[in-house]
Amino acid sequence: MSENPLQLIVHRMTWEAEGVLSAELTHPDGKPLPAWTPGAHIDVHIGGHIRQYSLCGDPYDRGTYRIGVLDEPSSRGGSRFVHTQLRPGQSVTVSVPRNHFVLEDAASYVFVAGGIGITPLLAMAREATRRGAEWRMVYGGRSRASMAFTAELSLLGDDVTLVPQDERGHIDLDAALTRLPGGALVYSCGPEPLLAAVEERCPADRLRLERFAAPTVERTGENGEFEVECRTSGLTLRVDAHTSILDAAESAGIAVDSSCRDGICGSCETRVLDGTPDHRDFLLSDAEQSAGATMMICVSRCASGRLVLDL
Repeated sequence: MSENPLQLIVHRMTWEAEGVLSAELTHPDGKPLPAWTPGAHIDVHIGGHIRQYSLCGDPYDRGTYRIGVLDEPSSRGGSRFVHTQLRPGQSVTVSVPRNHFVLEDAASYVFVAGGIGITPLLAMAREATRRGAEWRMVYGGRSRASMAFTAELSLLGDDVTLVPQDERGHIDLDAALTRLPGGALVYSCGPEPLLAAVEERCPADRLRLERFAAPTVERTGENGEFEVECRTSGLTLRVDAHTSILDAAESAGIAVDSSCRDGICGSCETRVLDGTPDHRDFLLSDAEQSAGATMMICVSRCASGRLVLDL
């Protein structure tokens, strides 16, 4: 599913809050960048890793991609590289933007952000304002100083409630999510405990989530073995009960873009040419999973005994 990557230049880096750096990326020749819509992210190749960062700038600015990166010392290396080694003037490889967190048309919106989860929601709030739609946001963080982009949010409207935990405790989700306006959609991004709490309080058909990590899911039964024909590579793989399709493909020498290996980032999304996937990702919508046109091969398996994939 991957397209040709882009080689961009780090134009500017800015402290947006304690522990949060933004990086603005531009084309070295000043060319316009591929278009994107609010909720989109890019894969960034940094420090030997591929990491996903939501675009938090302005989609109408075709000359710049902006990402916001939280410094996480316990991370697998991406954020630490951005904070300690990435600097203006350096070249960086990124993917064309992908969007599995689309801002759908709605009469109104409620945005619930936790920490660095503000990044996709900032672009959404800006777009909702452009559309003339009613919206409100509740945004929680550890402290006021750690909450990024608050000045930009204040320019978009006054229906933004900041909830610094050290001052006000946790977000009052009951107040935020009860008596939703008719036709309103709820968009939320942040740490898993916040998203789980939002899910408990919001009808599934009104809720759109983007996760940083895969939730724990109890699965019954055992995984079965199945066959995967990799049509492009001309190879047929036998995937055993303890191996993912991604691992089997890599062991066979097939190059596949991947990052999270938890079914949340979309890097390994692969076109299904035949067969029925057993979807186990946390990214595709119910409708997309039912259609079976693509699958995340890091976690999803086979429900039909055999798959034919565009690998």
